[in-house]
Amino acid sequence: MSSGEAGGFDRQQAFSGTQEVPDALAIDTGRLADFLSGAVRGFAGPLGASQFKGGQSNPTYLLETPGASYVLRRKPPGRLLPSAHAIDREYRVMKALGEAGFPVPRVHCLCEDEAVIGTSFYVMDKVEGRIFWDPSMPGEDRATRAAVYGEMNATLAHLHGIEPAAAGLGDFGKGEGYVARQIARWSKQYRASEIGRIAEMDRLIDWLPTRLPQAGPVRVVHGDFRLDNLIVTPGRAEVAAVLDWELSTLGDPVADFTYHCMQWVMPEGPDGGGIGTLKGHDIEALGLPLLAGYIAAYERATGFSVAEDLDFFFAYNFFRIAAILQGIAGRVRDGTATNANAAVMERQVRPLAETAWAFARRAGA
Repeated sequence: MSSGEAGGFDRQQAFSGTQEVPDALAIDTGRLADFLSGAVRGFAGPLGASQFKGGQSNPTYLLETPGASYVLRRKPPGRLLPSAHAIDREYRVMKALGEAGFPVPRVHCLCEDEAVIGTSFYVMDKVEGRIFWDPSMPGEDRATRAAVYGEMNATLAHLHGIEPAAAGLGDFGKGEGYVARQIARWSKQYRASEIGRIAEMDRLIDWLPTRLPQAGPVRVVHGDFRLDNLIVTPGRAEVAAVLDWELSTLGDPVADFTYHCMQWVMPEGPDGGGIGTLKGHDIEALGLPLLAGYIAAYERATGFSVAEDLDFFFAYNFFRIAAILQGIAGRVRDGTATNANAAVMERQVRPLAETAWAFARRAGA
């Protein structure tokens, strides 16, 4: 039984595929087609558009023409949090990493002229493959699960092995002091989106800056690396593309990897929705790696030390994702949320904060 099925919420069904574009996010396909005919080699209309169900932040559209399909990511309309929805940064990092041989969709163009569809956007290839929205991969066999998780680990190790300057990304972020800056950033954005007081978030905002571990080498960090942000090649356990680079910057690779590891200890949403989790599953029966073994594989591939500061990094990352989801809740309040399941995410903020504080206590808080 998948985590979604257990709580009456089927993640695969809820987030897979496309839907009709809601009026609040409608785009003028005629005007867009005119722009793309001059910006994308070989583009020829007529153009149809639908919206992908998945994703919580930047609205993402499937663009279909008689000869090809593309994907468009745009900044959402309306009132936005400072520094969020950085479409131009997504485009830049994907272009650079693609040229460095890392698996990302090929990007075609960035448009910052809001007259075209109302906000800035970029267009990339549509990569064929599967997205697994439930980390337990229901319906797959043990060998496939093990192979996909092995490739997922190796893909993140690959990213963290790329020297930013060598990929033309030496100025993509400040790099040094990443975790401290992230704590400050998400504390500020949490306060900006705060709806009701959560005591654990207040404690974490005070405690986290006092317990910073020694930073690792500066690398490109994805910021939201997890199974449902990967496209897996059909018929093979191979990562065809890594998606959703909105939170990418230069920073600490261990912070990035431990965020990815949260799925092993993620509290299930109150109604079975929210973020995917392996908690409550028989990991070994599924053929999935135990967390300790998964961490050891990454440590062997990169030479970075993870295990010794794991409790701090879990406290930090659960705090961070609670703040991110509080931002989504704030956008529900403001009427600019882009996903019908965003309200489900709001209900997970408190359990995430409580989990973060529990790890902080284990780390000595």
